[in-house]
Amino acid sequence: MAKQVKDQSAMRERPGLMIWNKALPYIMVAPAMIIFAVFVIYPLFYMIYVSFFNWNMISEMKFVGLANYTKMFTDKTFWKALSNTVIYVLMYVPASMILGTLIAVFIKKSTRINKILQNIMFLPYIISLVSISFIWMWMMDYDKGLFNYVLSLFGIEAVNWLGGSDTALFSLALVNVWKSLGYYVLIIVAALQGIPGYLYEAAALDRANPVTTFFKVTLPMLSPTLFYLLLMGIIAAFKTFDSVSIMTSGGPGNATDTIVYELYKQGFVSYRVGYASAMGVALMVIVGGISIFYFAVLQKKVHYQ
Repeated sequence: MAKQVKDQSAMRERPGLMIWNKALPYIMVAPAMIIFAVFVIYPLFYMIYVSFFNWNMISEMKFVGLANYTKMFTDKTFWKALSNTVIYVLMYVPASMILGTLIAVFIKKSTRINKILQNIMFLPYIISLVSISFIWMWMMDYDKGLFNYVLSLFGIEAVNWLGGSDTALFSLALVNVWKSLGYYVLIIVAALQGIPGYLYEAAALDRANPVTTFFKVTLPMLSPTLFYLLLMGIIAAFKTFDSVSIMTSGGPGNATDTIVYELYKQGFVSYRVGYASAMGVALMVIVGGISIFYFAVLQKKVHYQ
């Protein structure tokens, strides 16, 4: 007590030290906040600003008001890219979540073989998507690809995986599910291992079968992790670009043209920077709206221990 009184009196005698102690947390946070402001906040507001102009990065910016937004909402290419993106999200996210959960349930025990399997499954996630895309392009090649060779062994007609308008988007989703599956498995395994054992003991005493135990115990306890993975998966799927650019270039036709790839083409191929910025604003509003909906509505259904 005497020491505390002494420290307080010392602080009163040295007001500069008190000011320093109050300012220290802000000083420590300042570098990160400056980087965030320069590389996130400023580009965000600048994108909104540019969306009201007609600009090709060479000539002077010409103010056009809402013309870029009007054009975007009446542009069939934009709506095609948006619909492709939504379909891609609906293929990629559920497949990653369901497969990741099922595999994690089977390899959740901390055994040597399960640890090896977890490491093997996580390897694709840390490999460059560029390298993975080229490997899958070879496997999906119409004439000399591995997939069609296997199909030919069973007398099945070859599939134009990346060249068919009905299969190209599915093929891209397949590649990205394969790459990210290990990440989903690893996160869900960690969550499964954190579920208290007494909950399963109580379920066993109630003679609950494995299916009932999964839906009444495991799934509710996994809900915070699944909530996070679902939201991050949707955001990542809306921003998909690399595999589209490398494997299909948005084709055939516009069958795999996603909103981010269309934004890239408008901004860095056609140099319609203002129009591309308007697309960026639309994407921001869509992703932000989904995030707000999740936190406002779906978070209420998340079970926190």
